[in-house]
Amino acid sequence: MSDHVITEYGAHEGMDCTGAIELAIKACELTGGRVVVPAGRFLTGPIRLRSNVDLHVSAGATLRFSTDRSAYPMVRTRWQGIECWSYSPLIYAYDEVNVAVTGTGTLDGGAGPDNWWRDTKPVDDWNRLLRMVDDGVPVDERIFPPGHGFRPSFIQPHSCRRVRIEDVRIVNAPMWVVHPVFCADVLVRGVTIDSRGPNNDGCNPDSCQDVVITGCSFDTGDDCIAIKSGRDADGRRVARPSANILIESCRFGTGHGAVTIGSETSGGIHNIHARDLHVTGPAVDHALRIKTNSHRGGTIEHITLQDTQVDSVTTSAIHITTNHATPTPPPTPFPPTVRHITITNLQARNTPQTLELHDTPTSPVTDLHLLS
Repeated sequence: MSDHVITEYGAHEGMDCTGAIELAIKACELTGGRVVVPAGRFLTGPIRLRSNVDLHVSAGATLRFSTDRSAYPMVRTRWQGIECWSYSPLIYAYDEVNVAVTGTGTLDGGAGPDNWWRDTKPVDDWNRLLRMVDDGVPVDERIFPPGHGFRPSFIQPHSCRRVRIEDVRIVNAPMWVVHPVFCADVLVRGVTIDSRGPNNDGCNPDSCQDVVITGCSFDTGDDCIAIKSGRDADGRRVARPSANILIESCRFGTGHGAVTIGSETSGGIHNIHARDLHVTGPAVDHALRIKTNSHRGGTIEHITLQDTQVDSVTTSAIHITTNHATPTPPPTPFPPTVRHITITNLQARNTPQTLELHDTPTSPVTDLHLLS
């Protein structure tokens, strides 16, 4: 194992270092080790990680990403629960083993209202993607060429095993911040996320298994942690749940839900355990938020939340709905199932409501327990 410092491959502060980082990754891939960003401010385009490579952002280093959409190639991704080909995430890995992003430096996506945040959901492209799903178009033909497509996630390991994201500070993401898709054995530890743009969810395990999120801090523009498993028909086609996820010792300062399940739940979500959490507020809506509807379907079960301190939330400490965004649920063959939820030792100091529950006759919430 060895270190490959990007300045040894031609990187210079204040200049585009995309090529130098790519050269360092190729060299590191041969032996395994770290690609090191030293102290200083470096500019880059999208980064493609490879097996056995740790992108290490040193103390005092900032890696600032380009907001030029033409710099981002199309890759296979999942956007709001639907598979397609669109802009590469800023840091992307596909079908790799043992990949990491570490260090106490800063990753800056550069996103703002004058670039990525300007077009939150291109209506024509989104409707086209929904039609593709309805028409059964294969994923490899759901292509959104440059000039089209959707804001990318910041860090997306896709179909990877043994993923580690540790200690970095992440700011100004275009979309979801840490977004593992179809991954197994994922560790997110000691990460600080301060990204408050539209749809800036903090950490979204998406049809992933065996995940640990520990010791992290979240100030986000949307949900802080959001566990997902695919949207509607496309999620049922993939049929991969998120399961066996531990969330512990995290702080939540700003965001819709501290720990959220959904709303993309079509593949099912099982065995989620959250403990020792601190919702500092006041700009967090809910400590635990479960949201699904009769379009999503899927089974959400065996969810536990324990030893959580809520200083302040804006709406309710616990919010559960089986008709999210559908006040009058349409008849469908895919009513969701929500069951076996246990909340223990929740200390809520300042909350308008402790529990807010909205279910339906076809999708009642069952086996919900609140214990002291």
